Amino acid sequence: MEAVEIEKGSIPLTGRPEMAAPTFYVPDSDTELIGRLVEIRKNENISQSELAKMIGSKQQAISRLEKNEHSPSLKLFYSMVDALGYELQIVKKQEI
Repeated sequence: MEAVEIEKGSIPLTGRPEMAAPTFYVPDSDTELIGRLVEIRKNENISQSELAKMIGSKQQAISRLEKNEHSPSLKLFYSMVDALGYELQIVKKQEI
């Protein structure tokens, strides 16, 4: 998985009052990361139902996440990445 470089303070966070717990939406970066996850899932020929079963979730939750109808918790996102055989890394950006 490719690293996504994010400058401190460059991503506007928007509160999501409709969510039960304090949840924030990151407009473009989450779309890019989730899109990459969908691409990986499809390339591995894994259905939403199969992925949901692998992580102990429901297919509907995966569908909502992939349609950007729901912003996933870090735990859910990590579970999906791990189930697909990838890992998350925080990489210090290189200075030019």
